[in-house]
Amino acid sequence: ADLSVEECCDKGVEWANKNRICASLPLISESKECSMTQEQCCRSQLEKQSCSDGVEFASVREECDSHSAKNATCEAEYFKTCCHCCLLGKAAHVQGQSCEPNPKIGYQCGIVFRACCGKGQEGVDLSIHDYAPKKEPVEISKEELDQEDPYLHDGCRGGGPCSQQCRDTGSSYVCSCFVGYQLQPDGITCEDINECITGTHNCGIGQTCVNTLGSFRCQRDTSCGTGYELTDDNRCKDIDECETGTHNCPPDFICQNTPGSFRCRPKLQCMSGFIQDALGNCIDINECLSTSMPCPAGQICINTDGSFTCQRISPSCGRGYHLNEDGTRCVDVDECSSSNQPCGEGHLCINAPGNYRCECKAGYTFDVISRTCIDINECRRYPGRLCAHKCENTPGSYYCTCTMGFKLSADGRSCEDLNECESNPCSQECANVYGSYQCYCRRGFQLSDIDGISCEDIDECALPTGGHICSFRCINTPGSFQCTCPSTGYRLAPNARNCQDIDECVAESHNCSFNETCFNIQGGFRCLSLECPENYRKSGDTVRLEKTDTIRCIKSCRPNDVSCLLDPVHTISHTVISLPTFREFTRPEEIIFLRAITPTYPANQADIIFDITEGNLRDSFDIIKRYMDGMTVGVVRQVRPIIGPFHAILKLEMNYVMGGVVSHRNIVNVHIFVSEYWF
Repeated sequence: ADLSVEECCDKGVEWANKNRICASLPLISESKECSMTQEQCCRSQLEKQSCSDGVEFASVREECDSHSAKNATCEAEYFKTCCHCCLLGKAAHVQGQSCEPNPKIGYQCGIVFRACCGKGQEGVDLSIHDYAPKKEPVEISKEELDQEDPYLHDGCRGGGPCSQQCRDTGSSYVCSCFVGYQLQPDGITCEDINECITGTHNCGIGQTCVNTLGSFRCQRDTSCGTGYELTDDNRCKDIDECETGTHNCPPDFICQNTPGSFRCRPKLQCMSGFIQDALGNCIDINECLSTSMPCPAGQICINTDGSFTCQRISPSCGRGYHLNEDGTRCVDVDECSSSNQPCGEGHLCINAPGNYRCECKAGYTFDVISRTCIDINECRRYPGRLCAHKCENTPGSYYCTCTMGFKLSADGRSCEDLNECESNPCSQECANVYGSYQCYCRRGFQLSDIDGISCEDIDECALPTGGHICSFRCINTPGSFQCTCPSTGYRLAPNARNCQDIDECVAESHNCSFNETCFNIQGGFRCLSLECPENYRKSGDTVRLEKTDTIRCIKSCRPNDVSCLLDPVHTISHTVISLPTFREFTRPEEIIFLRAITPTYPANQADIIFDITEGNLRDSFDIIKRYMDGMTVGVVRQVRPIIGPFHAILKLEMNYVMGGVVSHRNIVNVHIFVSEYWF
């Protein structure tokens, strides 16, 4: 299971405490984050330990230079930094200077400086990676900011209330003691630990433990011996008899000090190749007896007076051997490395000490008749066992090939499918299949029957169903098609296939004058000037329907106009409709409905008669009477197709007959526009 970040960090700290090194950390988790956390916590603990060791060293030795690190590691740098900072703090304490260090020496160094200065002691249990406690921001002026003490809010400023070490926690502080001291119950004062009484010293046999403040020292019980003297720090120091004049060398000899003693050397110096004996006589040095072998290999050493000579040895080598470059020994002759190929073509030369032998190379066999090496045809000897597809023999070997649509695998024997689509053999789309490929086209194209690779455009407009694709006209495009509508009066519908009539009257795109009325028709509009005749006025309830526009004129007689009052025509209406051309009829189509308004006469005495009086070209229309919802309705029907475009006015009359006399008449003038196109 994965470890938490805290567990990974604890493992790193434990490793640092145990091994004092962060190299070769054990793998405790497969998580990369856990490994980084483990290493970082290990290094942080080492830095903290190194800093504490540096402070302790400064406390005991009063110097830092005698400490020799094993190598130039980061831990050694932390040790040196904390040791020097503590010495600076102690020096400031001794000289009576301020315990507030220069901020430029760094925050961590400043903490060690103040701790060692404030109490006159060394050591602080802090690491290089401690950070200053976060304080709430306070708004101050620039002048105050320039004079602001960076440690103003540090609860351990100047050592704080603690007698030795103080650590600011932000809201409070925690006191601790240097190594060799223990914290008292008051949590502030530190008392020296007597290691000699507690038995925590490491003095050996022949030494006596002497307690000191914060530490101890081991004092020798016996003397140092002849040639040495005991120093104040309980060490044995060599006595220089030559310097103190306590030697007994004669006048012709020079005194040379040695550890624990001295030596008398004659003032007379011997030449090179000679050495002086105890009496000062020069005797020859036999260089040939030295262990350094003065002569090179292959030569013998002959001693001479004050020197030596080297004489060459010339050995005799047998057949198959020759002298080496130094001429000192016989080495084997590699006959196989010569360019004349002693074994011949197809053979393998194998060198042996003092000789060589010939064998057939791999892929060849020895022919006992010709006594030569001949090629082995592996393809014929192992048919179907070497290659997946095809085997080709070569001198001394063979190679495998694959059939079309396959390629040789990495093992040189198997064949795997070749993805021909990677080379883009098709003009549009390619599908790889085992051992081959297949081309196909996008929508609106078809694969060529000639090469099976190219894609040709499909003319959707020329297909048997092309006439039904678009409602007006179809235009072929590469891979698709486009529907169009007549240039004026229509627009393409949202489905991009049908055409919709543009109502120029509603869109106000017509050019009718103020005195004209715009009437929309299929594919266009008409500007009509429809004025009511004398004694008639326009009704305010002008009706606009989907395919019709109606204007009604109602009778409006002047006072005392008897002829106007007796005129049976009460209303004159103008209706505009738009009809298609060339429509085949299976039955009459109802196009206009005239609803009769019964006058104030009794219903059983009135008869309503509908009639088409003018404009019924080729008897294309008729009118019938029908009763609907308690009303009498005249229905105008189209009974024949009309060839357009053209404009006709159909005049309709609706007569109310009482006692054989027309008492009430309504006239409807129907303006019929037959359009060329209808969608």
